[in-house]
Amino acid sequence: MLKEKLSIVKIGGNIIEDDTALDDFLKLFSNLDGKKILVHGGGKRATAIASKLGIESHMVNGRRITDAETLEVITMVYGGLVNKNIVAKLQALHIDAIGLTGADANSILSDKRPVKDIDFGFVGDVKEVANKSINKLLDANFIPVFCAITHDGKGQLLNTNADTVTSQLAIGMSEIYETSIYYCFELHGVLKDIKNKNSVVKHINSKLYKELLDEGIIADGMLPKLENCFDALKNGVKTINMGNISMLTQENDNFTRITL
Repeated sequence: MLKEKLSIVKIGGNIIEDDTALDDFLKLFSNLDGKKILVHGGGKRATAIASKLGIESHMVNGRRITDAETLEVITMVYGGLVNKNIVAKLQALHIDAIGLTGADANSILSDKRPVKDIDFGFVGDVKEVANKSINKLLDANFIPVFCAITHDGKGQLLNTNADTVTSQLAIGMSEIYETSIYYCFELHGVLKDIKNKNSVVKHINSKLYKELLDEGIIADGMLPKLENCFDALKNGVKTINMGNISMLTQENDNFTRITL
């Protein structure tokens, strides 16, 4: 029996920060056929607001150290300001969206990241996705909009990488649906030459991924993104696409498709 298709779309911070880009994205997202879920972060906005409040942001290898004060800001910004702004904009497009954290309906359960070399603070590693609860929302024709906050089931909220939330949601929902991931950001996809925006690698499989790693083409922030991608593909996700918002249209093929 063929599974129904589900699209899980993640938007990056540069889209969230640009009102025009966000409006353009949400119009394309609203026109996507079938059932869908939206995932967002909001790190740039959180950093800016933390700075206004006199709270210094600390990053290690591109990942945020989340102390108690920072968690309060992230909860306000991700779960409040950014999430509700996106939900309101989708309602204006006649999309019945519902804004969520992983704590809502116990949707995404995480473990607090153990301290090894670095204490990341209140950061969560996803343990379980409540796909049946999320599916109740989809069956009721709601569009879930998840921010990058999960919880530990004991009353503690946890800051969680939005790319990871996306891939883990897709893995969890793949038991019910044929799931596809769309990672939307400002670039056209994975680039062979970071200085040339048109040098898109249109298809990456496991073999080419290893070659690009060895050549140092995949590095920095793209490295955890692609690690998440291959983890998702090995655990039931059908397809993964990475590029700018135009890949959500049928006309554009200038993006990166990732397969095993």
